[in-house]
Amino acid sequence: MRKVIRNGYVIAPSTGFEGFADISIVDGFIEIVGDVEGVSIDEEVDATGLIVAPGFVDIHAHLRDPGFKHKETIETGLRAAVKGGFTSVCCMPNTNPTIDSVEIVEYIKNKAEKLDICDLYPIGTITKGEKGEQLSDMASLKEAGCVAFSDDGRPVMNANVLRKALIYAEDLNLPLTLHEEDLNLSGDGVVNEGRIAFELGLKGIPNISESSIIARDIEIAKSTKAHLHICHVSTKESVEVLKKAKLDNANVTFEVTPHHLSLTDEMIKDYNTFAKVNPPLRSKEDVEAIHNAFAMGIVDAIATDHAPHDEDSKKCTMQKAAFGISGFETAFGVVYTYLVQTGVVSLADAISLMSYKPARLFNLEGGSLEEGKKANIVLIDKHKEWVVDRHKFVSKGKNTPYHGMKLKGLVVKTFYKGKEVYSGE
Repeated sequence: MRKVIRNGYVIAPSTGFEGFADISIVDGFIEIVGDVEGVSIDEEVDATGLIVAPGFVDIHAHLRDPGFKHKETIETGLRAAVKGGFTSVCCMPNTNPTIDSVEIVEYIKNKAEKLDICDLYPIGTITKGEKGEQLSDMASLKEAGCVAFSDDGRPVMNANVLRKALIYAEDLNLPLTLHEEDLNLSGDGVVNEGRIAFELGLKGIPNISESSIIARDIEIAKSTKAHLHICHVSTKESVEVLKKAKLDNANVTFEVTPHHLSLTDEMIKDYNTFAKVNPPLRSKEDVEAIHNAFAMGIVDAIATDHAPHDEDSKKCTMQKAAFGISGFETAFGVVYTYLVQTGVVSLADAISLMSYKPARLFNLEGGSLEEGKKANIVLIDKHKEWVVDRHKFVSKGKNTPYHGMKLKGLVVKTFYKGKEVYSGE
């Protein structure tokens, strides 16, 4: 069976190709990118007026399974992912039980393989139970299929434990991907420290809570050759620390989320718990610093930090509400609206940051449109304006601060191994 995607504008970051071309797919793999005249065709997909790009790769998402299926399951999470154009997802280990055993890794992989709509890569814990004390059996977790290690949701506060983990990870040639936060500085803060928090009478989380731990961990990582990856960077101080680290050629990379590149703490003005996230939405100056980091080309990836929650976890006081934003289904629209349309990055660069670059960071298979590679492909209508309606989310997590907002740029079809796994408007 040969399927051909015709008449689309192809953007292929891994090869640098950009232009009108057809793509033929045979048995789930890309056969030809270019002229497909003269071959027998069993099925045609008309991509006239659309962007044809590699399926997106998310290196930071929460699927809540096992342990929190009322918030999300592997099936609902991956169906939300492909609606957002993602064909590869790395799931964080703060489940219950945490991903610190071979049995849990196999449970997750088996569920995803049976579903067969998206590649799912587990991330194992750095420490057992994410308690920050005893290292997990990282070698066994790698052998079982983990592609990185993290205690995401919690920082590794003990510097000696982190150093040992980095040495271990270096031997395994896998990255540590870290949630950076000084818990002593954050305390019981719930939003960004600043004017808005003061006016609302809420305890704030200062910028230095993030940037100080990033600086510490970079120095520890520099004593090894391990790859240190920093999650969801949100502050101007953090950008400066990371810019210096890159100038020093440290083996450090970092990601930014769609919500941190687009929204400020103004979103919490009405005690909007759907805008409560950790790290918190920051100031306008912080968002501008993030944009400058993109413009300088030092951001390594865009990752959603998809964090679905049930309604009860959000429809309560700001102090009690869970941290997190459901991010799969709005990711591309946010990136296109706030980064591409504003001229911060080109469309090709945005697609690279959502596909090819994150795949290379964690040495994953996806993110390319090369001949012989798995046909994980997304079709995008860059002209489509749409209004976010959280009630139409596929994810169980309807918790989004973008509800009612107009975005531009919409995923209209997603193919996984050549099979159509999502078709929208």
